[in-house]
Amino acid sequence: MEGTRMSGVQCPDNRWSWVEIDLSALRRNARAFREQINRGTQMMAVIKSDAYGHGAVACAKVLHSAGFSQFAVATVDEGVALRKAGIDWPILILSEPPATAVPTLVEYDIMPSVYTVDFALALGEAAAAAGKVAKYHLALDTGMTRIGVRREDVVDVRRAIDFHRGLECAGTFTHFATADEPGDWDFELQRSRFDEAVAALRGAGLETGLVHCDNTPGTILHKDCQYDMCRVGIGLYGLQPAESTAPRISLEPVMSVRGRVTRVVYPQVGDGVGYGLTWRVPRRGVQVATVPIGYADGLSRALSNRMDVIVAGRRCRQVGRICMDQFMFANDVNEAKVYKPVGPIEYGDLVTVMGRDGDEEITADELAGLLDTINYEVVCDFGLRLQRVYV
Repeated sequence: MEGTRMSGVQCPDNRWSWVEIDLSALRRNARAFREQINRGTQMMAVIKSDAYGHGAVACAKVLHSAGFSQFAVATVDEGVALRKAGIDWPILILSEPPATAVPTLVEYDIMPSVYTVDFALALGEAAAAAGKVAKYHLALDTGMTRIGVRREDVVDVRRAIDFHRGLECAGTFTHFATADEPGDWDFELQRSRFDEAVAALRGAGLETGLVHCDNTPGTILHKDCQYDMCRVGIGLYGLQPAESTAPRISLEPVMSVRGRVTRVVYPQVGDGVGYGLTWRVPRRGVQVATVPIGYADGLSRALSNRMDVIVAGRRCRQVGRICMDQFMFANDVNEAKVYKPVGPIEYGDLVTVMGRDGDEEITADELAGLLDTINYEVVCDFGLRLQRVYV
């Protein structure tokens, strides 16, 4: 199948670089998770970091229509932005913000995670003064040592705050450190600690609200602890959280990263490319083209001279150091017979940095592998500055 050169592809007018978001793929991924989740279990979509770079508002609307009833973000400002965009479904902050954020939480009806008595009481006081009841989720530290009430303190903490008429516990949760490792001992230990803490709360006559602990890999690999609700994040955007989950669920990448050629030249043999001239033209007939995507757009400088792009369904080698706002690639670099010329590159040609064109595909996992990181970081970084185009 031949790739695309020019026609039929949306792109912004002011800069020839963009992130393409396939909302139909997002919807199909949501359905795939619905099939993974036990009947009666609620679904919370994690849309922090602007939905991992995919656009939180647009994604929330699609996911709500696909059955996700609650949403999770990382910061108060992310929650406020959703409220101002008209998202009125339950929103959970996945950590306890500073007490200075309490008035904003109350004003916008955003649920924080709670794990300190002082914060909880400040929240209750502000809510009561406003004639409201502030809902929160109690976070438990079962072994990840990041956030939460220590399991042995959970009943005491709840008893210290439950008298307050301005507070309502809407959920109790923990986060697994190794849910993506089947048969892992630490996972089983965290799970047993969580179960014991929930049982202690209920044994003390304390309301737990929605009990939830499964994240994306947990939802896929550990159906027996989906409980009242599952928190699904990276998988919704078509990225596997681990190799162990790939055989269990089929997902489609939602994000592609594309640009257009803004300059193309035939340099002289020996001419260097980019800062430091780290790549030089090896022979006559090699084209070097420029694309307006750089490390300020999420294309890591560490990928310089290591990655490919796709033009007209064929791979081309990126050359020279990736700049803040631009990168270069070469056509007809036939080292080891790997790269085949795509025909003369022309001004305006479509270039795929991540995504599919024809029979070729560059995935977030491929780029993450080159960077020794995870696909989560790759897509979040591309969402920082590039304009999104929804298809």
